Amino acid sequence: MRVTRMLGVLAAGLGLLIGVMASPSAALPGSFQWRSSGVLISPKSDATHSIAAVKDPSVVYHNGRWHVFGSTASTSGAYSMVYMNFTDWSQAASAQHHYLDRTAIGTGYKAAPQVFYFAPQGLWYLVYQTGDNAAYSTTTDISNPSSWSAPRRFYANGMPQIIRDNIGSGYWVDFWNVCDAANCYLFSSDDNGHLYRSQTSLANFPNGFTNTVMVMQDSNKYRLWEAANVYKLSGSNTYLMLVEAIGGNGKRYFRSWTSNSITGTWTPLADTEANPFARSTNVTFDGTAWTQDISHGEMVRAGVDQTLTVNPCRMQYLYQGLDPAASGGPYNTLPWRLGLLTQTNSDC
Repeated sequence: MRVTRMLGVLAAGLGLLIGVMASPSAALPGSFQWRSSGVLISPKSDATHSIAAVKDPSVVYHNGRWHVFGSTASTSGAYSMVYMNFTDWSQAASAQHHYLDRTAIGTGYKAAPQVFYFAPQGLWYLVYQTGDNAAYSTTTDISNPSSWSAPRRFYANGMPQIIRDNIGSGYWVDFWNVCDAANCYLFSSDDNGHLYRSQTSLANFPNGFTNTVMVMQDSNKYRLWEAANVYKLSGSNTYLMLVEAIGGNGKRYFRSWTSNSITGTWTPLADTEANPFARSTNVTFDGTAWTQDISHGEMVRAGVDQTLTVNPCRMQYLYQGLDPAASGGPYNTLPWRLGLLTQTNSDC
């Protein structure tokens, strides 16, 4: 009896050890369920900014505070960027909005920010689009919005030829940087069914982005629209890719893939309208469902650095949503708001 019990204990312990050693990618289910907050962040106009929308959020948690960057769209459809910070999501609605066109980043079209800490240089980077290129600004203090440097361009020669050849009537948008131990990779979309990736060495970043290749393509451009995110799953060599799509009902949602490297083959995870990564059909809401679009956003990360690592257990995603009653106007003045998804069917 004692031997049997001991073997049972050993077996249980071995099972636990195997579970601990197993790749966290096993924690990603084949289908997802989410719960959404209500609207957490809304536009705030001031004497010089008449704001219709806040959108395209990027978020990190650093020194006990949430730091959120986003695009703003004015009531005339002009884009700029905004920053806010707070200690708890319950404070998000009351956080002060700092408009980055008042800093060295300057006025004019700037949108779709991504923020991360580039550890090799000890600098925070803010990556964003300018309409004709990918740009970045840097600071040593993420909490000081006035400290960001003036924009610098990633692509010295402008749009790479492979994108020129395939963009058609689309737009070059949504730049996203992620790094592994050797290289950094800059992803972008063209609103024409193509996803691209350029690369440079970790030592050369932010310079030298070349070797631009097409990562994915779809003859239905709405299935591979924009807002790509790539993350590393903590404790593993698995990467998760999200890309925003537009469904047959005209509403936005996210598809997903995984890979064992940033440059590897991307295997579908939850990538259809019937089985999406995140769509109104697999999201329940706290109270009234305030949006049918689950659109451009960012995962809550496990850290802040250039590896963009996320914990695959009970994931959270900060996203832009839209009151369905307000969805019929010009896109650039639609009243987007920000909400937070929390995964409810985690396997770990």
